[in-house]
Amino acid sequence: MRHFIAIIVAFSLLALPYVASTYPDQFHDVLSVIQETGNQLAAVILSHNPKTVAQIQADYASASAPVPKKVRILIVPGHEPGYGGAEFGSVKERLMTVELGDDLQQFLDTDGHYQTFITRSDTAWAPTFADYFKNNWNDIVAWQQASHNEMSHLVSVGSITTPVSSVQHNVAPQDVALRLYGITKWANENDIDITIHIHFNDNPGHPNGVAGSHSGFAIYVPTGQYGNSSTTKAVADTIFKRLSKYNPVSDLPGESTGIVDEPDLIAIGANNTADSASMLIEYSYIYEPQLVNPDLRSTALKDLAYQTYLGLQDFFDPNKSAALARSYDTLVLPHTWISPLNPQSTLDADVFALQTALQVDGDYPPADKSMNACPRTGGFGGCTKAAIASFQKKNDISGEVGVVGSATIKVLNQKFSL
Repeated sequence: MRHFIAIIVAFSLLALPYVASTYPDQFHDVLSVIQETGNQLAAVILSHNPKTVAQIQADYASASAPVPKKVRILIVPGHEPGYGGAEFGSVKERLMTVELGDDLQQFLDTDGHYQTFITRSDTAWAPTFADYFKNNWNDIVAWQQASHNEMSHLVSVGSITTPVSSVQHNVAPQDVALRLYGITKWANENDIDITIHIHFNDNPGHPNGVAGSHSGFAIYVPTGQYGNSSTTKAVADTIFKRLSKYNPVSDLPGESTGIVDEPDLIAIGANNTADSASMLIEYSYIYEPQLVNPDLRSTALKDLAYQTYLGLQDFFDPNKSAALARSYDTLVLPHTWISPLNPQSTLDADVFALQTALQVDGDYPPADKSMNACPRTGGFGGCTKAAIASFQKKNDISGEVGVVGSATIKVLNQKFSL
């Protein structure tokens, strides 16, 4: 397409002297037509330099070179400072996304292969992005429109088919949408390799204060027709494998594949706008008990960030990732249990660690249950009771069926304590 346009423009420029000398009265009209055509063509001639797997892996490998080039990662906590996002009781998505983003940034910053950027805090945009929005707003608007025009043109001439989303999404207010385009534009201009948008899902239609019916995580990646699709999918695949070890995959129709092709999410490059490998991770549903419980929330969020970090490491250096992951590849373990546990227990952190240990040992969830039916919640219910019974049978523990007494604590600590 671009070569065809270049030929037209070149021919027009070469023909101008002839038109001016032969048809002087019509020259200005011809020039006006060419200028208008040029303006329309400019709307569909955009620079696209999508990152390749080879490029970003080379950046990782060169981090220790004499002239290092680190992997540049942009972390985007979902929604805006003080505005937007799902809410469930006192739990606010826009606050949790920042907490998880900060945790992820801290893990990455301990590794000399990465250079990280984060777009906002709880209360404000990071100065870099606040200034960028202020000083480049008109450029962002024009770039968004040009990208939309280019996509419409490519669809109209049959270069691509009209992408169709498999999941319905909320429509962002115009200023919010433009800031998302602005973040993508900034990432393109600043050589970002990987962009991770952090979100938590909600199940529309459930009553206030009543949990919805769905659970689990999903990773949205650009549709295959977009330039950054293949690299994004390669990175998302290793993150998915890490997250799915301890967390259920979303059971919402359209998300059950875990990695979802998506054409319309601005965050990951709607209208083929993003050069970086760009994904949006819905880490779980906002009403899931481990997030609603204030005693577990930070532990759960930090472990999700850790799994994401390990997933990135799996993509770049599996051997190093294996060393970082230690015995359990989760921050919940090792753990030391002291007090007995049963369905009446209020020691949610101990139960959460118990469920994690039983998962590592292959007993949780029970064989006839899915992770969606039996997620790690910190609550001692039927799933935990059945898993404990299986663990006890396997380890010849008697007299404590379905509850955690001293004999079970002893074996748990032998296996999973410091």
